Amino acid sequence: MFHLVAIALDPYTRESAWILPTAVRILEQFAGASVRTTLVVASGPDDARTFLGPHAEEFLVFADPSLALVRTLGLGALPAFAYLQADGTVPDRAEGWNPADWRRVAAHVARVVSWKVPTIPVPGDPGSFRGAPVLAST
Repeated sequence: MFHLVAIALDPYTRESAWILPTAVRILEQFAGASVRTTLVVASGPDDARTFLGPHAEEFLVFADPSLALVRTLGLGALPAFAYLQADGTVPDRAEGWNPADWRRVAAHVARVVSWKVPTIPVPGDPGSFRGAPVLAST
């Protein structure tokens, strides 16, 4: 069993669209580590595929229309970055886009799996913003 590095997105918000390239870059940097990387999309499979475009084929994707996984990860706003350990605990997460918070989560994961910490942010990443609240099923 592997730990899970998940970036959760709401395909119906601008905020998740803004962060998608950053999310892809971060997950790609963990691709060789002893973790599984995933995109969790708060929608059904068709809308997830449309939102992600070619990234739907590059990553493990969980379509989460009922927000069950989003809530299990303890997330109250999307986009979000969460680290789920193999024992089911979520020792670190970040909601919305704050580069320092996402860097903290990435550093935690990297420390646990002896991996290089991704550079967060990089030129071209969006400025900080609050996430959209997780209110009800999408």
